[in-house]
Parts: sequence; structure tokens; C-alpha cells
Amino acid sequence: MEETIHLYHINDLHSHFQHWLQIKNFISERKKLHREMDEESIIFDLGDHADRFHPYTEALLGKGNVKLLNELGCQYATIGNNEGITFPYDVLDHLYDEAAFEVIVANLYGKDGKRPRWAHPYSIHQTKKGNKVAIIGATANFKAFYEVLGWQITEPIEEIARAVEAVKEECDLIVLLSHLGLETDEQIAESLPAIDVILGAHTHHILHKGKMVGRTLLCGAGKGGTYVGHVEIGLYGQGSPELKTSLYDMNNQPPAEGTDDFLSGLEEVGQQGLSTVVCTLPEPIESAWFDPSPLAQLLADTLREWCQADCAILNAGLLLDGLEAGPVTMLDLHRICPHPINPCLVELTGQELKEIIIQSRDPEWPHMPVKGFGFRGSVMGNMAYSQISVPDRHHIYIAGKELMPKQMYKLAIPDMFTFGFFFPSIKRNNTKKYYLPEFLRDLLGFKLAELYPDS
Repeated sequence: MEETIHLYHINDLHSHFQHWLQIKNFISERKKLHREMDEESIIFDLGDHADRFHPYTEALLGKGNVKLLNELGCQYATIGNNEGITFPYDVLDHLYDEAAFEVIVANLYGKDGKRPRWAHPYSIHQTKKGNKVAIIGATANFKAFYEVLGWQITEPIEEIARAVEAVKEECDLIVLLSHLGLETDEQIAESLPAIDVILGAHTHHILHKGKMVGRTLLCGAGKGGTYVGHVEIGLYGQGSPELKTSLYDMNNQPPAEGTDDFLSGLEEVGQQGLSTVVCTLPEPIESAWFDPSPLAQLLADTLREWCQADCAILNAGLLLDGLEAGPVTMLDLHRICPHPINPCLVELTGQELKEIIIQSRDPEWPHMPVKGFGFRGSVMGNMAYSQISVPDRHHIYIAGKELMPKQMYKLAIPDMFTFGFFFPSIKRNNTKKYYLPEFLRDLLGFKLAELYPDS
């Protein structure tokens, strides 16, 4: 049946709420316009809406983000890695209890090997004029993290292919909600041409006019709520659907009345929810990015102890500020260490460890800007070492003993060092052990409560 269908999508908001009321107003106006024109509109979120760097998300453990999506009128969503691997198992398992939208993720299974009750591999959306839109969802395969938390994550392309086979005979369109990244989206478009539209996320790509791969339209709307994506689909006769896509820049939309009060309200909820006192410090603990940092040293030592490692390294840029004397709350720990970064342990030879230590002492590193990998700060900062000493260029000591090239060592690190360009030998290492769901700020809180038990 002939029809015009409009898809609106947001992705990778990462709890950046500055444009949220503009997004809400824009979506509301567009839905009203399409109703008046007797056209169908469908609203999607593609994951990483919740990011625990924001105190509102942290305090409510993502439930507030779900409430905001309900208010937006979201109809279908998939999960991103921030929903999938930064919350404890039971928190994610109940995150969508109050969701007014369907959660679509084909490649996630629970501890029992069954699909979670709240997640579906696909859904069939029937328009008012009777056309059927199959909606499939999948999320990035962070297998090591999901398994530690208790989830089972499977190969997304294989799951998507099974879903396509299940729906292709009963639908007029197939739309994929992909939190997989642009490169994977391109592979999917080439291997599964039955998919008409891929709404993409995870790699924060911006495709103003989309990208055609074969007969499949790929879309991407950046990150942080700057853009709302729009796909207009024309179903006319028996031919292929007519596809047009565009991005709407929220910076060019009218300011939303009440934004300041809205943002202040979210902050207030976060502050109240994180007001629990962890300890009371008799004196301040200073932090510095480019000078010796007592707080970074304390965290490095705590990381080593937590992972039962021989030694540890971390970058001082993980701590955005120090702690004043007096009561220290969960909000204080969140403020100075907002990153969703977990402890990690790797086993390597002394020679490999030596190379990592030498590389970490690169004089250009402290001032290097860092983005992504869970890091929510600005720059790397100096390295803080635990049980590592380098008195001169010819000697390295681990726990007071000279490093032996063929001996095996256990090194504790922030998990961000296992990604990207930081340390290739760590990225390649197959012994990585991730500690979840604790973040580095949790470790710091445990240690402070232990050191100051009478607070």
C-alpha cells in the first residue's frame, strides 16, 4: 500500500542533556505535522543514551534516562555498550521495567542462556495504512565485559542474518538499529541486502545525507544530541522504497524554554542521590596532572591491591580534582572520577613490562588530549606507578627487585589502556582480566572508607 513513513533517530546521547528539550520539542512538532498529513512517524534511540559520567544517570542508575525516552515518545530502542557493560547485571536486567518502548537487541542472552524478558531480536511495526516495518536491533560484541557481568553476547551479524530470514517474507521494509559502528554497518549492508535502512551508532559517525551501500541506506547522527536524524521512506507500488535522509542540527533549532531549570533539576536529582558520606578526611588529599599527585598514587596502590598484582600504572588525568578535608560523599568521588572505567589485570613478561614502562614515560604523553575509551577527562596526565621504580635509564625495579626480562609479572591498569593506541602489547595480550562492575571511583571509595573508618 502506498505510504510515506518517517523515521526519526537519536544515538549516543551519553547523558549530554543540553539539547534534550530542543530534541523533545522538535520531535513533538514533527509528529504533529505528520499526523496532520496522514503520514507515519516512528521514533528510535540507538543506544548509549545513558552514561554514568552524569550524576543524574549515576544516581538513578539509568532509570532517569528511560523516563526521558518515555517522555520523548520513543517507540523502539537498542542498547549500547554504556547500557550493556557499565551497569551491574541486575541493574540492566531491570533498567527497562518502566519503558514505554520496545527494546530490540538480537545478540544478548542472560545467565540462563535465554533472551532477557525485556529484549526482543526484532519487532514488526504495522503502520496505520497496513504496511509492515521489521525492526531488528544489535549491539557491539564486548564479549569479555559482558561475560564477567554474567551476560552472554553473541556475534551480531549472525544474529541479524537470522532475524532477517525470520521477517523478510512478512514485511515491506527492514530497518536495523545498529550499535555496531560504521565499518560493521557497511559489512552488513554488503552481506544482507534485504535490509533497507541501517540506523547507525557507536562510532559517532555523521552522515548528513546518508550513505548508500548497494541498495541499503546507512545513517548516522553523531553524538551528544547535536543532531536528530530523519529518514523519509516512500512506498509506491512494487518497486524499491524511495529513501531520503537528512540531519537536523539542534544548534539551529529555537532555544527550548525552561532548559536551564531542566538541567538544574537533573543535577539536583543527581546530587541528592549521591549524598551518602563515604568518609571524613582529616586533611585534604591533593591531585595534580603534571606534578606528583598523592591522590593518583593512592588510587594506583589501591588498583594494584584490588587486582592482587605485582605492580600498577595509571594516568593522573583520571582524577579531575583533589579532595578537601571533611566529609567525602559519593558525589565527590563521582565529580573527581566520572569515568566508566574498570580495573584490569594483564600478565606479561618482564621484557614486555619494561617496554610499557618506558613508553609510559614519554614526555609528550602527559599533555596528550584523550577522547573515548571510557575516559571523560581532558588529558592523560603523568603516570602514577605502584611498586615500580625507575631510578635511572638503565634500571627498573618491581617491588624493590630488579625487573627480570623473562620473568612473568601481573600488571594492574585502567581498562582504557586495553583499547586504542596506548600500549599495543597490552591490546594484543590475551591474558586480560576485567573486574566488573566496580569502577575506579568505587575502588577509591572502598580504600578511603578503610583508611578512615571512624568517619
